Amino acid sequence: MGTASLLESEEGGAVKPTEMKKKGKQAKSTSEVKSTSEVSGITAEVKPKAATKPKQKRGRPDSSENAPASRKMPKRAASCTSFKTKPVRLSDKHETIENKKVQVVEEEIAALSLTPGPDDPRPNRRLTDFIFHDADGKPQPVEMLEVDDLFISGVILPFEKVEKEKETGVRCEGFGRIEDWSISGYEDGSPVIWVSTDLADYDCVKPAGSYNKLYGLFYEKARSCVEVYKRLSKSSGGDPDLSLDELLALLVRSMSGSKNFPHGASIRDLIVSWGVFIYEQLVGLDDEPNGTDKLFVELPALAALRDESKKNEEFVGINTAFNGSTNAPLKIGDGEKVEKGEKVNKSKGKLAADEDDDTKLARVLQENENWQSMKQNKRPRHAANSSSKLYIQINEDEIANDYPLPAYYKTSIQETDEYLLFDDFFDTVDPDYLPKSLLHNWSLYNCDSRLISLELLPMKPCADIDVTVFGSGIMTTDDGSGFCFDNEPSTATGSSAAAQDEDGIPIYLSAIKEWKIEFGSSMVIISIRTDMAWYRLGKPSKQYGPWYQTVLKTARLAIAIITLLKEQTRASKLSFSEVVKRLSEFDKNHPAYISSNPANVERYVVVHGQIILQQFAEFPDVTIRKCAFISGLEDKMVERHHTKWTVKKKTIETKQANLNPRAAMGPVVSKRKAMPATTTRFINRIWGEFYSNYSPEEVKEGDIVDMKKDEEDDEAEENEQEDCEEPEEENNTLAVQEPEKPHSAIKEKKPCGVSSKTDINWVGKAVGKMANGNALYKEAVIRGEVVGLGSSVLVEDSIYYVEYLFEDSSSRKFVHGRLMLRGCETVLGNIANEREVFLTNECTDFEIDDVIQPVTLQIRTIAWGHEHRKANANFDKMDRAKADDRKSKGLPVEYYCKSLYWPQRGAFFSLKTDKMGLGNGVCYSCKITEHEKKKEVFEVNESKTGFTYMGIEYRVDDFVYIGPHHFDSDERGNGTHKSGRNIGLKAYVVCQLIQIESPKNSKRVDPESVSVQVRRFYRPEDVSSDKAYRSDIQEVYYSEETHKLSVSALEGKCEVKRKTDLSSLDSTYIVDHVFFCERLYDPDKGSLKQLPVNIKFSSPKEDSVDEAAIRKRKGKSKEGENDIEMIDNKSSSAVNNRLTTLDIFAGCGGLSEGLQKAGASVTKWAIEYEEPAGDAFRLNHPDALAFVHNCNVILRAIMTACGDTDDCISTSEAEEMAAKLDEEEIKNLPRPGQVDFINGGPPCQGFSGMNRFNQSTWSKVQCEMILAFLSFAEYFRPKYFLLENVRNFVSFNKGQTFRLTLASLLEMGYQVRFGILEAGAFGVSQSRKRAFIWAASPEEILPEWPEPMHVFASPELRVSLNSDTQYAAVRSTASGAPFRAITVRDTIGELPEVGNGASATTIEYKTEPISWFQKRIRGDASVLTDHISKEMNELNVIRCQRIPKRPGADWRDLPEEKVKLSTGQMVDLIPWCLPNTAKRHNQWKGLFGRLDWEGNFPTSITDPQPMGKVGMCFHPDQDRILTVRECARSQGFPDGYKFSGNIQHKHKQIGNAVPPPLAYALGRKLKEAVEAKHKTVE
Repeated sequence: MGTASLLESEEGGAVKPTEMKKKGKQAKSTSEVKSTSEVSGITAEVKPKAATKPKQKRGRPDSSENAPASRKMPKRAASCTSFKTKPVRLSDKHETIENKKVQVVEEEIAALSLTPGPDDPRPNRRLTDFIFHDADGKPQPVEMLEVDDLFISGVILPFEKVEKEKETGVRCEGFGRIEDWSISGYEDGSPVIWVSTDLADYDCVKPAGSYNKLYGLFYEKARSCVEVYKRLSKSSGGDPDLSLDELLALLVRSMSGSKNFPHGASIRDLIVSWGVFIYEQLVGLDDEPNGTDKLFVELPALAALRDESKKNEEFVGINTAFNGSTNAPLKIGDGEKVEKGEKVNKSKGKLAADEDDDTKLARVLQENENWQSMKQNKRPRHAANSSSKLYIQINEDEIANDYPLPAYYKTSIQETDEYLLFDDFFDTVDPDYLPKSLLHNWSLYNCDSRLISLELLPMKPCADIDVTVFGSGIMTTDDGSGFCFDNEPSTATGSSAAAQDEDGIPIYLSAIKEWKIEFGSSMVIISIRTDMAWYRLGKPSKQYGPWYQTVLKTARLAIAIITLLKEQTRASKLSFSEVVKRLSEFDKNHPAYISSNPANVERYVVVHGQIILQQFAEFPDVTIRKCAFISGLEDKMVERHHTKWTVKKKTIETKQANLNPRAAMGPVVSKRKAMPATTTRFINRIWGEFYSNYSPEEVKEGDIVDMKKDEEDDEAEENEQEDCEEPEEENNTLAVQEPEKPHSAIKEKKPCGVSSKTDINWVGKAVGKMANGNALYKEAVIRGEVVGLGSSVLVEDSIYYVEYLFEDSSSRKFVHGRLMLRGCETVLGNIANEREVFLTNECTDFEIDDVIQPVTLQIRTIAWGHEHRKANANFDKMDRAKADDRKSKGLPVEYYCKSLYWPQRGAFFSLKTDKMGLGNGVCYSCKITEHEKKKEVFEVNESKTGFTYMGIEYRVDDFVYIGPHHFDSDERGNGTHKSGRNIGLKAYVVCQLIQIESPKNSKRVDPESVSVQVRRFYRPEDVSSDKAYRSDIQEVYYSEETHKLSVSALEGKCEVKRKTDLSSLDSTYIVDHVFFCERLYDPDKGSLKQLPVNIKFSSPKEDSVDEAAIRKRKGKSKEGENDIEMIDNKSSSAVNNRLTTLDIFAGCGGLSEGLQKAGASVTKWAIEYEEPAGDAFRLNHPDALAFVHNCNVILRAIMTACGDTDDCISTSEAEEMAAKLDEEEIKNLPRPGQVDFINGGPPCQGFSGMNRFNQSTWSKVQCEMILAFLSFAEYFRPKYFLLENVRNFVSFNKGQTFRLTLASLLEMGYQVRFGILEAGAFGVSQSRKRAFIWAASPEEILPEWPEPMHVFASPELRVSLNSDTQYAAVRSTASGAPFRAITVRDTIGELPEVGNGASATTIEYKTEPISWFQKRIRGDASVLTDHISKEMNELNVIRCQRIPKRPGADWRDLPEEKVKLSTGQMVDLIPWCLPNTAKRHNQWKGLFGRLDWEGNFPTSITDPQPMGKVGMCFHPDQDRILTVRECARSQGFPDGYKFSGNIQHKHKQIGNAVPPPLAYALGRKLKEAVEAKHKTVE
């Protein structure tokens, strides 16, 4: 982030506009702006319009104590992914943006007063349809803020939307001036750009359509900063150890879908050109070293990106890079090395300091001109000259004297084929997107192994080249180092190339296709490209060193010539001969010395001229590129009759055999040790197209993914308003890739010009009649082809399944069909099998004449069970072979269908074949639709004692839920401090229905016109927060207060009973909609009395309220919720009904804990790799067999024991380790048929590496654990399967990992459901969003999602299904839920006080539990364990002590002073990096922060630290970091739950766990599904 604000210098002088301030938004000087901000309105001096003379911009606020506080930048409000192009099913209560007539005002102050929003300390609004322009009204790019004053025209919107109010905007023309800008959104994963005027701060939501082109460049720069942050920040799921090329590859992939990027532009080069800008933004986010987190300034990839960018600067001599883009038009610092402890923003870039206004203006205009020219598919100004179309190749004879005598490549090292190291799943791809590595100890040779000069190979891809060059060397990760040409190649290279014996992979390369030279400062970087990868050349082998010297010498010569020409006042003055003369005058010690004889110099320059020409062609200065020397050199080369080749477009050719002669010289091996996942052949086949390490021969040709076809919406995607305690999360929107539909002969159209109706006839007589009298038939002949019941037909471009055939009274012939979607039209996207289609519940009638032709389609059912795996695999193999054969012969596609796709429920179900194609005039899909429509019917019974609303039957005296907004105004705060997000949110109001009133003399009867009179029951939180803390969460208070509301206010039903009538109040988790009432509340007096005995409630019932009866009405419940009978959690949950479970990646057992307590499962086996976590699992689940081992080894051992080694793909290491397991351990391992349920959460940290750009097969083991996890499911084929992962799981690798997981489970035959849940809505005081995938065998019932029971400030968590639909597993509870949110006080309020570094693992409680949560979380525990705290150093303890003990207090509340440590050292109380980078990181809100007693915990992490990504870790009242037990309670672990290892191990076990209350909610739904299945069997 940065600011384009004009500041005052430290001495008080004006600072140039290019100098960026680092602090938060600055407050206005009272001498400059006389304004006040109030909730009801705003008054201020009227500012001059755009056309008036600009005034002086605001200066830096005074640093004295009386200086106004820095503004706390709010985060961007949540917005829909795209309301314009992505329709989403929304309830009536959802907030939508509507197009409407906008009010127009002249003054900004008036617009602010007409739009509500937070106004303390400054107004915050959203800005849309905006244009930034100069004083003359001409639109200008954002970068022009560097040199000119800009103003705003646009529509000002409220910052936050108010429920039930339609959003209104106010257009204001020419307001401002823009005083500064900033970027936020790092934690949310999407850039949020802010601009500020003197009056307010604006969130730039969407520019005007005409301004998109000018705004796009700056937005992409901001996005690149956020993307780099996500990829390198460990706490955000990134990998700080990525190499530069890994980072760039990930960035290219993630940013390739943007419409902002010019078509054909190199995204990689653009990102590199912004490298210094990105670097300066991110180093400002650094803090003191803490634990395993690394400073951004120390990350090699970020430093390499900066250096790469600076090399480009040095290369061109001005601040430009590839394609003419500047590194940082609004630059903070100069990208120089930042020493530890030095303020990053202290220096202002040399460029910014030295440039005059004209130069700055020219630079900004040039950058935007190049950007616009690329947008129009035009070449930038510095495009290569005409020589780029032809490549003049050197003849070998002419350069032979400059190289050693012939020699042959020899090595005793076993080398690996390059093809085995890189993925190659695409026929063609842009070479810029290929992975990059370093090559050390390398040699180049031809097909006879004779050493050959790189110079003989064209520097550009050319047609019909007659030379082939191969290579060998040691491959390592590219660290960005180059070759220092000031030394001899035998002694000097970049830092990483110094050693002869590099620790890398010995490889031999396929044919080299092109090479290039890059230079800057004292570095020369030479790279070669094959069809697999780019390689930067480090130190050559000793044998090849002399062959390399000539190329380096020529590179030095070209640089010397460029330098010589640049020194001239006019480069065109020096002719070719004059340059040659100057070169001959070089001293012998000059690095570019050739000879003192001009004739020898001329010969050398001409014969090696192509190297020189190519270096000139890439130089940005057009006067240098087109100078007389170049034209003279080209003429001289032509005179020598050098070969001319035509330059062709860069492509990656389809992989053929590697023709390198090394391929025939023995086996290939790898020196690098790793353990890729053990898989079954089934999983390896499915995933092989994208991620295969083991069987290259089995990898099928994958779908071609054109990265340039991935498109994103113009509008910003919806990002919920979250604080940065969600470090691991990013936008969960699934990138949608829709491949072309498979070609087949069925796309033929029916004959034109022919009355086809005469060719349609029924076969046989009518077989029955429909209810309306229409005749039913079994078959029809359509233009000679038979269509019958259960067949499929093509109508337009869609396939329909024939349910029945009928003829109406007009003798027209019809088909009633159900739509079938091709796999690519479902959430599976391009992963789907082109032959598989999915039945849907969308049905329609169409005339038989509309049928183009029948479609060959088979309804398949799979024999279920592990015993049928091999038979199914053989069938699949033959089926694929048959399909391939038909395809090769050009025959039509034969489709198959085995699943029902129900997108409204986010699920795939087994087909109900017994209800398909019956031909009786009744359609099962129609029945479902009718059932759903009945739920929407509103009916009042004749006696007016009851009504049906949204499928729920209400009667007088029933207890109901009503939204809290019907009783109180929205009291929610603006959330100016972290973790107070739930403050102000309220649970539903419990009421009793007293009377129903319909409008008299009106035929209109609807939920709005019919009213109900209700009696309100108050909750303890309505009385006071202290009362809420000390009361049961299920308690309500009777009152005499009544209200009259419309029926539409009702949200569902509940029950109120006497406390003595409740079955149990001891349950740890709350799942029923039941309350108890013992007291009467008088709201006027605020008094509570004992409830009179004459007040009666509903009589005790055997069961609680049917859960279906309390589902929220339309828009709140999920569509298609089935009507499985809700069975109470009672004695029916006998142990023999529990599922025998295998927990993989078990951790300390949070998932198993919740599932077992729900009565759904019993964990018999568990696998965990880390010993402390495995020990913790054993302590808490002593009856389970816990294997502390690598799951790859365990799977290999199981398959070996069962005699299935031929079906197991594993490494030799896994095989050896499995063989070493003792006999007893192998005997205890589970076998197929013994496991009913597999659950677990495969490690997620490495998913971002599972993509096209993964450098090698030795990617991190965690990247592949999803493969092993799915292989367990495929081999065991349990009845149920549950995958848990971070929310980002659905969007990793543009959704490919998620889609492949779904495809794998569906291919096995499972029913599948997917969704994202918020743990905070299920009874913990913590924001923690997790993705889940349920799978159930075809014989079982797929579990539903649990209903969220607690209020929590989180939006609906949606997953994109395709380009225009989204799915949310459950509703958001931000607007209401059955119970209030659990607070920090509820969770840890009664725990005894301990100090910094407390280490006693067992202490007494000292007090009784107070809150409902505390009473249940303690359970039977008699002593308190693990109430231990990480020890802070002396300085952090002092800081903690100085943080005020109030809500929201953090580092910003520390005084700006120095403190003296016990060592006598004087240090800053405020960490130096925070105030200097606050502007760029949302004020660093929360670092060194205290929790709010009435708020919630941030996301539980594995290492709480005050300067960590989740810095709010201080106790609300005590001067210490939260203890292990406090963190465990925030996750919902009972006090009796044990953890193992040291304090770091324990924090890690907690941070990685699934909250048991969330697991319990999932387990309850699993139990209901199991019991419903047993009931149907009985």
